[in-house]
This record gives sequence, structure tokens and C-alpha cells, in this order.
Amino acid sequence: MRIPLSWLKDYIEITIPPHELARELTFAGLEVEAIEYIGLPKQKGKLLETKISGLEWDRDTIVVGDILEVNPHPNADRLVLAQLDDGCQIHTVLTGAPNLLQYRGSGPLEEPIKVAYARAGAVIYDGRRSGQELMTLTPATIRGVESYSMACSEKELGISDEHDVVIILDDSAPVAGTPLADHIGDVVLDINITPNMARNANILGVAREVAALTGQVLCEPSYEAVMDGESIQGRVSINIAVPDLNPRFTVTLIQDVNIGPSPYWMQRRLRLAGMRSVSNIVDITNYVMLETGQPLHAFDFDELVKRAEGTPTITTRLPELGERLTTLDGVERELDDFTTLVTDSSGVLSIGGIMGGSESEVSDVTNNVLIEAASWNLINIRRSVQSQQLQSSEAGYRFSRGVHPSLAVRANLRAVEMMRVLSGGIVCQGVVDEYPVPNPAVEVELRVSEVERLLGITIPRAEIIRILESLDFHIEDRGKTLDITVPDHRLDIGTGIVGVSDLVEEIARVYGFERIPGTQISDTLPPQRDNSGVESEEHLRDLLVDIGLQEVVTYRLTSPEREQRTRMLYERPYVTLSNPIAPDRVVMRQSLLASVLEIAEYNARFHNRFALYEIGSVYLLDDSRALPVEPRQLAIVMSGPRDDISWTRGDVSPVNFYDLKGVIDAMLAGLHIGGVEYAPTHHPSFLSGRCASLGTNSKQKPILGICGELHPLVRESYKLPDLPVVAAEIDIEALLAAIPSRYSIRAIARYPVVVEDIALIVDEGLSAATIDDLIWQSGGKQLVGVHLFDIYRGVQVADGSKSMAYRLTYQSDEKTLTDSDVAILRNRIVRRLGSEIGAELRERD
Repeated sequence: MRIPLSWLKDYIEITIPPHELARELTFAGLEVEAIEYIGLPKQKGKLLETKISGLEWDRDTIVVGDILEVNPHPNADRLVLAQLDDGCQIHTVLTGAPNLLQYRGSGPLEEPIKVAYARAGAVIYDGRRSGQELMTLTPATIRGVESYSMACSEKELGISDEHDVVIILDDSAPVAGTPLADHIGDVVLDINITPNMARNANILGVAREVAALTGQVLCEPSYEAVMDGESIQGRVSINIAVPDLNPRFTVTLIQDVNIGPSPYWMQRRLRLAGMRSVSNIVDITNYVMLETGQPLHAFDFDELVKRAEGTPTITTRLPELGERLTTLDGVERELDDFTTLVTDSSGVLSIGGIMGGSESEVSDVTNNVLIEAASWNLINIRRSVQSQQLQSSEAGYRFSRGVHPSLAVRANLRAVEMMRVLSGGIVCQGVVDEYPVPNPAVEVELRVSEVERLLGITIPRAEIIRILESLDFHIEDRGKTLDITVPDHRLDIGTGIVGVSDLVEEIARVYGFERIPGTQISDTLPPQRDNSGVESEEHLRDLLVDIGLQEVVTYRLTSPEREQRTRMLYERPYVTLSNPIAPDRVVMRQSLLASVLEIAEYNARFHNRFALYEIGSVYLLDDSRALPVEPRQLAIVMSGPRDDISWTRGDVSPVNFYDLKGVIDAMLAGLHIGGVEYAPTHHPSFLSGRCASLGTNSKQKPILGICGELHPLVRESYKLPDLPVVAAEIDIEALLAAIPSRYSIRAIARYPVVVEDIALIVDEGLSAATIDDLIWQSGGKQLVGVHLFDIYRGVQVADGSKSMAYRLTYQSDEKTLTDSDVAILRNRIVRRLGSEIGAELRERD
């Protein structure tokens, strides 16, 4: 939020420089991200990393000027020649500002028009160029008339982007020739309001913080209104259908207003705070909202009477089936069944707490204005804001973070009094206030000793009381305890033990976290206990990174449409969110692979090679449980060339199923998990014939997961390159459970290996895994390697059979193996294969 110091000074005396104030606020939790100097000299403080910007106005060349007469330009209809007194002499100033054209040719003005004036040589921003480009004002001839100086717009002085009209100052502006910086020079603090500090999303909230930090006294504005009109009772009524969603609704009525522009001081403050000026009535609702934190809405009362054909009754309720509303932004909206509406007998007027409707808004012909100040359920506002995609609504921003019902009447009276003063209206007597379930006051008992126990330092009781009272807490000092009544604007303070912690945090925050010294823990450290599950998972992550994969972390929120791109049809219903963060993330995921594929899809636009993995949870509904089951999975996705290109070229062929299998094998070896078998299987996400399940001999979870090459339709749905994409999805719980608690390590053999190749003719239907198992079983401990390197089908092998060539590696820990030793081992293997699967040794041709 942007906070002009000139506005802040209305309620608190500021005795320290802006950069020191920014430092104090930042250390107290209100991070000042930028300081913008408007016309004043820039200052830089210490220990604060903030952006410093702004244009300093030269005191000699940028001053207040008085326009005495506006004459036509002899050669241009859209230009005028203003006679301007700068305090030293009369100048002829050429300008095309539309807000001066109405005075053209009317002769000497009864009262001079006070403007922001730049003499020759002034450094200002170029109003004709986008952005902020500095220029030095020099003499120029325009349409045959020499121009030496100019009346400035807000853009040229760095106040806002408004460049069409010149600044016309209020009548309270000082005499001509006064440095303009002395009158409207300002400093704007751009504060990042975090959710826990949402109560300070207003000028008074920040002023209250400044009071606590600097010891100054907060002076709140008056909340009294002069009500000289007839009574409001009987002219409008309020009906709250759902008090839980709309705890309070108040209205006041002002008649015979004059719609027009706001005074310049208000326009300037609104623009510095980041809002545009519309008209005096609308500006006041925005002004009071920025000032107090309570959003307001102004209705055209005559339009409400016309719609009701008599006395209007405003009802807040939930939508009826099929109701729609065109909001102030011109969008016709379909209303959700949970969205609270402000309605009358003719239909919907506005979305409660978020945005008004276009039919009853204040216009240039409005005569009577009904002002609404209400409070709304913050959770319901968040749902409605998200559903209607109205994040830009200033009212929705504040209501979604909590606005106490007690603020409604105060802000309403503040607004109606400002309207009376600035629009000339007459305020009707009374306030229509519907408050069916008043919020009880929150009271907390705080032991002074608890502050020391939680913070580890002694803060004097008097300082504790000062800090809390400066933040508007009411305190009854009972010696060892303080009975504290929480101010109504502090919705973040809890009760009981939670409330005590909240109060101690407030004391520490204002006292200064940086003033609390670091101390040694005086309590006994808890015993250290192993967490084998976490340790094993971290070991798995390290293994995968060492193998060459990169870890990613994805959203756990998704949509069924996103996951259906994997061609999987999930039988279980999804875990849905009542308040989703985005329209396309409304459920909890059931597939980790789908999440990683989204990251692969994004990265494929920038890289031709990726190898990604993620360990995360999926969420499955279970009728036997109140909460969903959250099994964890490991997903791996790989694609692109096998190696990066280099001067040796390397292997640039694309990765395939066997590369993925190698990664999984390396992972299993690093975890010392043995006995995992690959078996052909079918899965809608994978290509038939290039998909395998990972099985173990565990009775609880015999299937570890699935791996293979993605189906081309899945690859196309994720817009992945036209290359093989291999992926795996593995049950983490089953994988970690299979890790042995102990494993044996074989010493490095001192004797050489013996390698020989054999070719076996076997039945076509036999799997390589079956043959591998039999070879390992037959070879004994001296067989240390079995590698299938060739499969042959052809004229030299009978139909229905195939030749499988294996490279066998033998090694002994005790001696060098001889040919006869190897022959005994080979014959034993061949006999076992022949007897059990009918394998025959293929002789060389």
C-alpha cells in the first residue's frame, strides 16, 4: 500500500526523517519496499534495502503561479495564452490544457487560478513521452508564439501519469512565487502489507504503528456528522437474511448533493495512494476506505426508489437460481450459490463486499446518495473473489482479510460528513444500522512474567503497558497480571493461551526484535532419535541426483482435465477444494506423473534434454476414513539425447526404455534392494510392448511401480518433442520398506575373472528373466556376472525358437580359475537349463 506522509501527518506527528521512519516500520513488520520523493530532496538511510526514486523540484524554478487571464492563441484553436504571475513578473504561458479552455477570452479573472508553474531551466519529466524521461525546459516557438515556461501537469512533476490537464491548486495555495515543494511536496512509502498485518492496510493503521514506534500521540479523525435533514427512519429499511455472512449493514442518506470534481488535495492524495479520481462522491468513499480500512459503497438513492416504486428495502442474501449481475467493470457475471448479494425488490444491486452493480451507481445526474458501510464474512469473500476473478477489487482485498463490524458506523459517518462539506448536500438524521449478532469483546489475561518467559528478556511493566496502550489495547493493571481488552480492529488477537502469545508477539515487535539478544538455551535438549524413513528418503534423493536426475517440486493442486491428459480414468472421486487458489487448480492430484509431465512440457520449450524426478504425495478418498489417504510416489520423466553434445560427440541418440531401466537399476543397487523383477504389462499412459511393472516378493506390496515409454497420444497432449519420452511411477512406501536393514559387502577379489560367451536355443515364449534366474541359481558364488547381449531369430534356428547369447563372468575369491574349473560351472548351468526349460547349447557354425 502507498502511504503519502502528508496524509499520515494528519493523524500523527512525524519527528524523524522518512528513511528512518521506513526503517522503524520495516523492523516492526511493515516492510517498506520503496520510498518515492515527490518534489523533495532524496535521502538514503542505513540498514535498509529499499528503492529510492522521485524528482526533486528546484525551489527557484518550480513555484506556485497565479493565472490572471486566459487569451486565445492567434494561430491555434486548441491552444491558449495565459497571463501568469510567478511572484516576480507577468509571463505569457502557452498551453493546451483542456481544463483552462473554459476561461479563454473571458477577460481578467476575478480570482486568479493557482497552478504549478515551471520557469525556464526547470528540470521536469517530458509529458509527451511514455515513462519518466527528464528534460530541461528551454525556450521554443510553437505556432508562431515563443514559449519560455509552462504550467505543469502531474506527469511532468512525477506525481502521477496524468498529463492532459495542468494542476489547478486549491484556494488554500500560498502566494505566487512560493516554491511548489513547500506546498505539495511529499514522500510516499510503498509498504508491503503481509496477511498478518492486514489491519494496517489503511492510513490510520500505519499511523497507529508509528505512534507505538515513536511515542507520539495518535489523533483520529472526527466521526461526527452534522445532520440537518429529515429523519432517515422510514425512508429505507435493511434485511439481513444470512447474518453469518453479513454481520452488519449500515446506511446513511445525504440529499441534494452536487456531483463534481474533488478538491485537488483529495485528488492528489488518492493518486499518490494509487487510485484514480472519479467524482467527489466516489472519491470520498475511496478516501475513507484508504483512511480507515472500511470499504464503502454509494448508491443513487433515487434509482433505488424508482426500482422499488416506493420505499426501498435492501436485503442481503444468497443468489437465487440463474441470477446474474453486471458489475461496475462492465462484466455480466454468473453468480455462485455461496456469494452474498445486496439486493432490492427489483433484483441484485451488488456483490456484497466486492463490487457494485452498474444499475444503481452514482452518476453525474445523481441528486441523493445512500451510503453503505457493512461487514462481511472474510472466508466467503475470499471464495467469491476467487470465483469471480475480482482480485483487483480494493474492497474485496480488505474484506477478505477481515474488517471488524464496529468500523462500519464510524466510517459511514466520516464519509457522509465529508460529502456534506465537499458536495453541499444535506445529511438526513440518523443511521439505519442492522447488527443482528454483535461481536463480543475479546479479553486476555496476561501475566507480566509470561512476557519474560517467552522472550527471554525483562521488559519493564511500564513499557509493556505503553506499547499495548499505544496500539489501542485497553489495560487494567492488577500488579502481576494485566487484564487486556482487545481493540475492535484487531481481529488477529485470539483468546486464552493463543491470545497471550499474540500479545507477547506484539510487545516484542514494537519493542524491537533486533533489541532482543541471542541467548543460550537453558533447558535440557531432547534426546536424539533416528528417523529412518526420512533418512532413507533423503538417501534416495541423493542417489537420483548422483545418477543424473534433477529434482522438481510441483503443485499438489490440479484439475481433472489436467490429469486426463495422461489417458488415465481415475475411479475414485477427487478431493475437491472449497476455496481453490485458481480456476484450473480445484482438486488434489491423484497422479504425480501428470504433475512432473507438466514441468517437462514447460522445460521442453527451452531444453532438448531433461531428466526429472519428484517425490510427493497424491490424495485418494477412502470411504472408511474421514481424511483422504496420502500415499507418496516417485515419478521420473526423461527425454532427449543420451548425452550432451561435446567435441567427442558422445552418444546423441535419444534415450529409450533401457536408459530408464538403467536409472531404476542404479537406484535399486544404491538402496541395496535385490530381487526386483520387470514384467511386461499394459497401461493407458504407456506404449504397448514398452511398458513393464516392477515386482518384488513382498506379500504386502508386490508391485513397486510401473515404467516404460509414454504413449504417443500422451506425448502429444503434453506438447513434448517427437522423441521417445520414458517415465516411471513408483510407490515410495513400498520402495523404502524393501530397503534391507543390513546388507553384506563383498571384498575386492584378488584373482582375475574369466569371461566366456554361450548361446542358448530356447522356446520363443520364454522370458529373459526366467533364464537369468536359472543361470544365477546354477552358477553358484563363483558366477559374478550374467549379461544378455544378443537375441537371434532366423534360418539357423527352428521356428518357434530363438537364440539368446549370454556373456558369463566367473571369479573366485580363493584362486585363479582354470579352464576345467570354468567347464564344470558351464556344464552345470547348461544341464540345469536343459532339464528345466529345454534349452540347448547352440554350436558354432
